[in-house]
Amino acid sequence: MPTAAPEPTSPAAVDAIAALDTITGALTGGEHRVAQAQMTAAVAEAIDRDRHLVVQAGTGTGKSLAYLVATVRSGRRVVVATATKALQDQLSNKDLPFLEQHGDRPVHFAVLKGRSNYVCRQRLAELNAAAKTGQIQLEGTGGRPTPAELEAITEWADHSPTGDRAELAVEPDARTWAAVSMTSLECPGATKCPMGATCFAEAARDRATEADVVVVNQHLWGLDVANDHQLLPEHDIVVIDEAHQLVDTVSSTAGFEIGESRLTAVSAAARAVLEDPDTLTALDNVAHDWRPTLAPAVGERLEAGPTGAIADLVTLATARCEAVLSAVRSIDPGGHEQVATRRDRAINVAAALVDDLHALLGEPRGAVIWVSGPENRAALCRAPIDVAGFLAEHAWGSVTAVCTSATIPPGFIDAVGLPAGRSDELHLESPFDYARNTLLYCPPGMAAPGSTGYPEALYDELEALIGAAGGATLGLFTSFRALDDAVEAMRDRLDVEILSQRDRPKPALIEAFASERSTCLFATQSFFQGVDVPGDACQLVTIDRIPFPRPDDPVLSARRDAIGARAFSVIDVPRAATLLAQAAGRLVRHSDDRGVVAVLDSRLATRKIYRWELINALPPMHRTRDRDETVAFLTQIRPSD
Repeated sequence: MPTAAPEPTSPAAVDAIAALDTITGALTGGEHRVAQAQMTAAVAEAIDRDRHLVVQAGTGTGKSLAYLVATVRSGRRVVVATATKALQDQLSNKDLPFLEQHGDRPVHFAVLKGRSNYVCRQRLAELNAAAKTGQIQLEGTGGRPTPAELEAITEWADHSPTGDRAELAVEPDARTWAAVSMTSLECPGATKCPMGATCFAEAARDRATEADVVVVNQHLWGLDVANDHQLLPEHDIVVIDEAHQLVDTVSSTAGFEIGESRLTAVSAAARAVLEDPDTLTALDNVAHDWRPTLAPAVGERLEAGPTGAIADLVTLATARCEAVLSAVRSIDPGGHEQVATRRDRAINVAAALVDDLHALLGEPRGAVIWVSGPENRAALCRAPIDVAGFLAEHAWGSVTAVCTSATIPPGFIDAVGLPAGRSDELHLESPFDYARNTLLYCPPGMAAPGSTGYPEALYDELEALIGAAGGATLGLFTSFRALDDAVEAMRDRLDVEILSQRDRPKPALIEAFASERSTCLFATQSFFQGVDVPGDACQLVTIDRIPFPRPDDPVLSARRDAIGARAFSVIDVPRAATLLAQAAGRLVRHSDDRGVVAVLDSRLATRKIYRWELINALPPMHRTRDRDETVAFLTQIRPSD
């Protein structure tokens, strides 16, 4: 069993706490938070003793400043891997600049994103040259930008200091951006590219190499681990924030997906240098057959690997992709730099696809293979069943890891392969007074989810609760169908505005929800986290049902098979508890916030097998089964008009 985090007695811990006091003292309304100081000391101790640390820090702890102060004081390079763009922006735009301004030492930090987030100067030059000579027609089809799009992006790239897609005033179409950017699989490398010296992605990496703190997303960190640490600069410490998502992130980055687009990408890259229409047409024909062959099997787990028509298709794709790769490798650039760049690009994408196709045809030991959907984007996927061994072998050996979240799943250390003898755990309660300021409501007599009476019972509860709150409701649903049905039903029943997740982009929805108290926002699981709306704008969070994972999820079903009879308690209940706690965490974002979390699923009140594991994962709210008590509380805390 992992040991408890040690008492803060080392000079490193004392120094970090003193630095934290200075930083928090400069905050407007800054106050000393005991839990924040404990976390700062524990992180400093872990770094000093070269031990891994897992911290569950309740909402309001101030965990980002805690780990930033401790890691910066260590004088070592740290990579901070976040799960949400909102947290990445908070670190780079708020926390780190504040730390640099009010600390006693400079803090050099950088944000590093995946290569495809940066416009590729070489791709732009090739597109512009081909358009001018008439080699291609820019009509916005076939993945090419329109002339106006190409002109706008080119002009922007000429003046942009970073080439980061996020700087664009208008979000480009996905196919347009793919035409002007470069994935890590395609890129031949700066030394082999004519534009390598002015490459935006390489410049971002150079800034990261010189920084003390590098902020990335978990996906990029996972790809770095999966690619022998070739994507991120060398570092001594890694902080995994929102660590409850780590297993799913690594399962994705350690695996792969092959859809029609990967086949056509190889064909397109090869066509730029290869004058062999028969070889390319043969690969194009396989790409054409990819989706219709896979579509009937969408959602199926291929326990023995591809068989029948799918196996025949993968075998054929492997042979034809190998033929393209061999033909491209035989090309002599003849001293032409552009030809060499395009050849190397084609070799990279073709070789990566050949490797993955071979992996699909091999024995799927320790991995799960399935067909993902929808049918019009059917793809073959492969992922490790258990990421613990992969992370133990590739991730933790040369760094000190700090993994933190408001909700850490049970058994986290084992699940992510951290060495038990070198890992400590720390659980810090939120400083917020949940017992006084919040209610957890669950109606035990309500029709159960899946029963014929459940939808009407759900809408009756929503009508009563939202009516009492006067809006100010974040309604969370476990499926888009449930979301759409609820939006339609409640817009007829209530006279407050109800925004649907489908109406606008997430940032615009959250801004609209926060700006008008009488507004409700209905959304699905992507809003269970990353929504930070303090104050009166959000005084009611409703959750339609306990968010158990889908029973037919291919990766989870493979893990269930591996575990056996204990799978529900080991996999399903902890995952549901974590998601439920994340959703409930949307209610209280400030010490003065008050409100209700309503779980409109009677199983939370009646199922003895797992109800307490779910309840204990939630903040310590006052619990009630009484709708009248809940309505009275919402009416009481509702601001007067």
